[in-house]
Amino acid sequence: MKMVIDVLEQYLPFAGLIIFGNIENLVLSSQGVVAGVNPLKLGIASIIAVTFWLTIGTIGTQVALQYVHFIDFFGGLVIFILGAQAMLNSIRGT
Repeated sequence: MKMVIDVLEQYLPFAGLIIFGNIENLVLSSQGVVAGVNPLKLGIASIIAVTFWLTIGTIGTQVALQYVHFIDFFGGLVIFILGAQAMLNSIRGT
């Protein structure tokens, strides 16, 4: 049990990006469904992307831990910009 808690504590500084990244994934997925994308292909692409980012995140966490504040700021900014762009495109109907 101690080992699990130690592993979770490594990712705690990135909790904001994990939460908002998942929200962004939902926004982009819903935008794809509204655009008429095949849900099966969209689901498979999402699983591949999440697996890819999980792998990079797991490996990169060890290296990036010293830059967590920088990563949180710019990661949050990028998530906000992509979300705003997706919502504007959705509202415009493009």
